[in-house]
Amino acid sequence: MKNKIIGNGAFYKSTLAIAVPIMLQQLIQSMVSLIDNFMVSGLGDVSMSGVNIAGQILFVFLIFTNTICMAGGIFLTQFFGAKDKGGMQQAFMFKLLMGFAALIPFLLVCLVFPRQILSLMVIGNTEAPLILDEAVKYIRIMSLIGLPMTVSVCIASSLRDMGKVRIPLMVTIVATLTNTMFNYLLIYGNFGFPALGVRGAAYATVIARTVEFVIFAVIYFKTKPAFAVRPSREFVLDKKLTREILKKGALMLFCEMTWVLSETITTAIYNGRGGADVVSGMASSFAIANLFFVAFTGIYSSTSVILGKTLGEGELEKARREKTWLLTGAAIFGLLMMFVGFATTLIVPIVFGKLSPNAIAISRNMVILMSFFMPVWVFFNAQQAVARAGGDTKMGAYADAGMTIVVMLPMLFVLGRYTDIGPVQMYLCVKLLDVIKIGIFHFWLKKEHWLKNLTKEQSSAMLGNGELT
Repeated sequence: MKNKIIGNGAFYKSTLAIAVPIMLQQLIQSMVSLIDNFMVSGLGDVSMSGVNIAGQILFVFLIFTNTICMAGGIFLTQFFGAKDKGGMQQAFMFKLLMGFAALIPFLLVCLVFPRQILSLMVIGNTEAPLILDEAVKYIRIMSLIGLPMTVSVCIASSLRDMGKVRIPLMVTIVATLTNTMFNYLLIYGNFGFPALGVRGAAYATVIARTVEFVIFAVIYFKTKPAFAVRPSREFVLDKKLTREILKKGALMLFCEMTWVLSETITTAIYNGRGGADVVSGMASSFAIANLFFVAFTGIYSSTSVILGKTLGEGELEKARREKTWLLTGAAIFGLLMMFVGFATTLIVPIVFGKLSPNAIAISRNMVILMSFFMPVWVFFNAQQAVARAGGDTKMGAYADAGMTIVVMLPMLFVLGRYTDIGPVQMYLCVKLLDVIKIGIFHFWLKKEHWLKNLTKEQSSAMLGNGELT
């Protein structure tokens, strides 16, 4: 043990081999979002605002689905390290079935109560009726992506849990090109296609997600990855394991949904601080910020895969060392990404030049602010990944969600009701709490509740012969 804090080059090389393709995949997806926003921004502040508030519903659904996959992924990664195929299949089926369950509320919001739900996002906005008209057009069409996206996310996340990160990257590239092409054709009606405006953006996304689903389905049935399950009477979900994943997944879901709820409430309060310029300005800033937010997924996934595999192999002392190395790497990487964030401010007036001057000013200021927080957020995500790799989902549920409920949300309501500060200043106030969370997480991780081999606790005997099909 030469280095207790910083690992050797070979370790970080293996970490980056997982993180970089995942970040590239996220970057490509963020570019799609940026291109969507760029093309829709040409329709004006109202249209872009409508797409933004509808996108908040999609954001909630995607976080819900991803959290389900993260819960199953905790076990899938460790079963992969233990070479337990049956356990991997059980974890994958958990993802798929719970993902289908999440479709029900999503479709209800998109098809039955779209205007009622979306109106909560623009309370107090001076142009709310016009924004809602555009949002409802968009969300009804986007309901079609529910099923294909759920299946794609489950397969892609399971491949990443095994360290196979290049396949999802290649599929994302194809889907991105498809989305970009149909955006160009359908939003403004190029090459003889109808000019559909925000509906064109929605149709382009549906087509791209369908293509993505078809490719993943072909990969699933052709390559038969270790987690693949053939429909047959022989395969039975293990109730004990399912309960254990649900138990840990429920805490993760509580943590993530608390965060999503706080972000949604925050966005709604921001949106009430003016007209469509505020909504479009905030939306465009996050579209830009997503270009450097890719660091979160890369750091989280690589930490989860590396530690999960090591824990599944029963190498607890090695996992303890790797945890320190990964957190050090995350701290350095977060500082680098801060400067990347500053650089992206240069493209704000280029990409969103058709928005109003006030919207552009809000967007630029938000990007600068979020760049300053990158070291905090990258390190914060790495701490969460360490805890969850060993099944410690209580840290996020108690420390993270607890502070959000007890401190952040009350602060947000007070700021919204009793002050007239702008959206950027309000965002700064609530995000300062993340610095405190890092300290709480540090002391929690020192207790080492995460240092567990879950495959021993859920022995292969519980899963039959480990070759369930």
